[in-house]
This record gives sequence, structure tokens and C-alpha cells, in this order.
Amino acid sequence: MREWEQRLLSEQMRGFPSPPWLWLAPNAFWKPDSPPQGRGLRLHRNPQAPGWTGDLRCSLPLPLPSESIKAIVIEHPAAEELEPLLSECARVLMPGGRVWVTLLNRCSPYRAHWQWQGARPPSVTRCRTLLQRQGIRCRSLRHYGPLWTQSGNTPGTALPALRALCVLEAEKRTEAYIGPIKASRVSWRDPVAT
Repeated sequence: MREWEQRLLSEQMRGFPSPPWLWLAPNAFWKPDSPPQGRGLRLHRNPQAPGWTGDLRCSLPLPLPSESIKAIVIEHPAAEELEPLLSECARVLMPGGRVWVTLLNRCSPYRAHWQWQGARPPSVTRCRTLLQRQGIRCRSLRHYGPLWTQSGNTPGTALPALRALCVLEAEKRTEAYIGPIKASRVSWRDPVAT
């Protein structure tokens, strides 16, 4: 499922021009083997200490300037760090930039494969709510992957809400400022009675 998920996310990023990107993986195994085009950072959770490691070692807040990243991929965020992570991603994301969040589907029968391993994924509803609080508008929610076994490696059309994986795509929107209006010349248009 890892290879399939990364192929899907790489295709999504190829379709979106994204020179500066950030890829946040749950562990070193999930870090993409071939990075997307352009420049960016591949980070994964540090198992020995709180924070992130990979192309650099850091913790939140990320050592990146505000509004400097065009595309962010967050693979399987931990429920306990979801709010500060999304807040930080909103800070570094450029207006018009995209965020892809992958979550395990809590309603899928496939959860029998991961629920006994201690995984506690956040709900899609909570993730959407936190993104909207940060000013990031959800564009789409799609379900992919197998229903029950690993053999269903293509995006299914049958029973989409029961697929193993949810991919949430969101975009940062900002309000456009109203520009200055050209002042018109004040004068009488009609003849004036004397």
C-alpha cells in the first residue's frame, strides 16, 4: 500500500506546479524513495526524540519562513500532534498552495489490519475542521486502496467510502484586498441655474 500511496501522491504533485515542497512521512520507511521534482524537504517523525528528521532535524515550529512552501504532503499524521502540525503547515504554506493529507479510513473493513497495532488515526472530520480553522479550504476527499486485502491496489469505484485510505486535498485561500479606486473629477454635469 505504501508504494501505491506514494505513486498517487507523486502524480498529484506532478499535476500541480510545486517548486518548493514539503513531504512529512510517519517514519523513515514511508519517506519517498524518489523525491518530487523541484526543491523541497523530505522529513519523517524521529523515533528517538520528539520532532522530525530526514533532510534536516527539527521540531515544531519548522525552521522555514512563512508562506515559503507551495505543496505539502502529510502522510498519516498522529492524532495527538495533528493540531500543531496543521497550524504550522498553514503558516509555511503559500496562498494558493496545496496540502494532501492521507489518513487511514476508520470506517473501512481494512482497519482489522492496523487497529491492533496501536494505530489511532485522526478522523477525517477532525482533520477537515482543523484545516478550515487555519484558513485552508478542503477541495476534495477521495477514498482509495483495498477494501479488505492487499490485493485491491487500484482506486476502487465500488463502495468508495469503505476503502482503506482517505486522501484529503486542501488549498490555502486568502482574501484579495480591494485596490484603490480612481477618484473621479468632481464637477457639475448639468447647467446651473443662475
